[in-house]
This record gives sequence, C-alpha cells and structure tokens, in this order.
Amino acid sequence: MRWPLSLQGRLLAGVGAVALGVGGLTVALALRQARHELDELLDSHLTQAAALLVVQHSGRLAHDDEAVLDAPPLHRYAPRAVFQVFHEGRLALRSSDAPAAPLVDERASGFHTVERAEGAWRVFVTHGGSADVTVLVGERLSARQEILWGVLGPLLGLGGAALALMALLGVAVLRWGLAPLRRLRTELAARRPEQLGALTLADAPAELAPLVLALNGLFSRIAAMLEGERRLTADAAHELRTPIAAIRTQAQVAMGARDDAERHHALAATLTGCDRAARLVDQLLMLARLEGGTAPPHAPLALAELARQAVADAAASPLNWRHVLSLDAPEPVSAVGDAVLTAVLLRNLLDNALRYTPPGTPVVLSLQARPSGWLLCLEDGGPGLDAAGLAALGQRFYRGDDVGGAPGSGLGWSIVRRIAALQGWTVVADRSPGFGGLRVRLAPASDLSTTAS
Repeated sequence: MRWPLSLQGRLLAGVGAVALGVGGLTVALALRQARHELDELLDSHLTQAAALLVVQHSGRLAHDDEAVLDAPPLHRYAPRAVFQVFHEGRLALRSSDAPAAPLVDERASGFHTVERAEGAWRVFVTHGGSADVTVLVGERLSARQEILWGVLGPLLGLGGAALALMALLGVAVLRWGLAPLRRLRTELAARRPEQLGALTLADAPAELAPLVLALNGLFSRIAAMLEGERRLTADAAHELRTPIAAIRTQAQVAMGARDDAERHHALAATLTGCDRAARLVDQLLMLARLEGGTAPPHAPLALAELARQAVADAAASPLNWRHVLSLDAPEPVSAVGDAVLTAVLLRNLLDNALRYTPPGTPVVLSLQARPSGWLLCLEDGGPGLDAAGLAALGQRFYRGDDVGGAPGSGLGWSIVRRIAALQGWTVVADRSPGFGGLRVRLAPASDLSTTAS
C-alpha cells in the first residue's frame, strides 16, 4: 500500500526543490561571472607583462647568432605562464618553460586561444617599437581553472554546508509550525463516536481557527441530529405502545367473543387500531426522510392547482364529517418549491383541520397573489388553541389538551414546519378572526411582513 505524502513532506520537498533550483541557477551565474572577471583580470596581466617585456628589451636584443636567452624561473607557478620574444623572426628571449616554436603566428596581434600538445593556452601577441620585435605572453588555461576553483571551491563548500543547515532548521521549523495540526489529528483520532462536544485547540494558529470552528459546527449539527433521532425513537416507541396495546386488547376480545356482533365490533376496533398505527409509521417515515434529507431542487409550482387537488382529496377523505370545505383561489398563483412536498404539506394541514374540528364546521383554504409573493391561509371553525397551545404547536407528538378523542399521531405539524423550512417558507398559526378556530398562514420567508395582518 502506498502511503500518501504528508503535508510536512510536501512542504519540505517543495521548499527543497525551490532552494536547489534557485541555488543551482545562482551558482551557475556566479561561476560564469567569476570566470569572465578572472579572464579579464588575467588577460590584463598578460598585456601588462607584454608591455614590460617590450619596454625592457627594446633596442637591447642581439643582432647576431647568439644563443637564445632563457629567463630563469622565479616562482613555482612559472611553468604555467611563459613568454617569447622574437626579433626579426628569430626567437631571442623566452622563459625557461616556453617552447622554441612560437605559441601563435608572430605576425598576429591581440589575444588568441590555442590548443597545443601540452594543453590549451591563452596567448597575447604585441609588437615592440619597431615591427621586427614581437612579444608573446601565454598562460595555460588549466591554471585559470585551478584559480577559479581555488576561489569558488571553499565558497561552494560553505554554501553546501549552509544548505544542509538550512534544511535541518527548515525541518525543525516545519515540525514546530505543524505541531497544532498534529495535535488536532491526535485529538480527533482519540475521540469516541459519542463524544461530540466542542473541540478546543490551545494556541491554534489563525489558519486552523476556521477549520476548528467548522468542525465544532459539524459536531453540533451531528449532536442535534442524533439527539433528535433519539428523541424521535423514544417518542415513537412510546406512541406505538398505545395502538399496539389496543390492537392486542381487541384481538383478545375477538377471540373470546360469544356472538358475531361482539366479534365484529372487536375486529372493527382492531382495524381502526391498525390504521392508526400505520398512519403513525407513515408519519414517522416521512419525518425521518425530511430530517435526514437535504432541500430538494426548487421548480415553479402551480400552487392553485395543488390547493384544488388537496381540497378535493380532503372532501373524499373519511375524516370529512359533513365539514363545509371551500377553496378561495380566484386566479393562478405561481410559487417555487417541490410539488410532492407541497402536496404533503397541504394534505397534513387539511387533515389536522378535519380531525380537530366538529362535524359541520367550516374549513376554508384561500390563496392570493401579492406583489412580493403569495399568501396561503387555512381557517376553521374549531375550538382553536390558546397561547400555550400555539407555542407548543409543531412539537413532535403534541396534540393539545382538548382533541375530543380524534385519532392522530401529533406529527402532522412537525412535518408541515419541516417542509416549509426546506422550501424557504414561513408558517404562522393564530386564532381565526372570522371563524374563531385556528388560522394557519403560509408565505415565502421574504414575504413574512405581509402576513402580519
């Protein structure tokens, strides 16, 4: 298995590559410049030496067949630099290590680089006061290389040592700088699954503060979700006991019934209990999907058509006990949201109105367009809710103090509020000024101020 490169390794590799690249380029440029300056300096020495030879030996050279004069070596580096003096094409004077043949054609002048059997030479050629005197001063190029590396060698050694020291210090600085990140990793690895408290990181740098804040926000949301699931599970288990116990009781009654009428009544009650348990399970599943899911993609809604369909379904529902159902939607109203969730929201609002209002009472659903949005209002003629009931409305399994024996799970309002929140809508419940029962108003969040009246 190939382990991924650590952040420290990445930083070290990147910084090292940059340092080596910049250092190598700097050394190459420095070497080139030093070589150029050294050539300039030594070439000037060659010209000065040639000038001295011209001045010293002008008019003093032999005009006969005397032997060639060899200058004695005066320094251990003398073999690296030689000179030749020609008079009338004849070698008249030379250094002890200079060859007899001219280093370059004595008729030439200026600087020349020549290759000979003994190596490469840098030669300067000049003429004396008369054209029959020629002075050649040469220097081995290897000597220049030795001088160059003699100067740059210690510098390169110091540079390499400095680079190694910088690498060691860089590792230490990186380890010190990344220590908070390692502490964060250690603390996260040591956490137990149920440990969702806020994460504290002492001396956290500014770059890690947003990460710690985001992690704490994530832990808080996970803790809230888990707490909600635990509460939902506990409440659901508590609520399911009632219909299950009722079903069991009615089944026992049916088993012990002495006549068909008693048995039929017990079986009918059993079916009612099954329907209640099934509705409770359906509501729990819907609420679980809403709690765990994300907001669906929004699309244009024909809100008036959805309202008409919801009222038609409510009119055919078994909960409609001679209620006076009506819809006031004179014109099409456009909204934005999810059609399936909106239909579930309207169905739950109408189901609650039918469950908790006496037979024959009015249930009116109205819809109107507004300049800044739209407003949906549901009013009924039931007993309504007091201030405490309105404040508790929307809590899971809350059904109020006076439900008149109406069947229900107390989850409808939780589903309504959750769907509205997912679609960016606002739900307001209060007392209906016209019918005296409950009034529910639904509008986009941006149109909240328009729902105050």
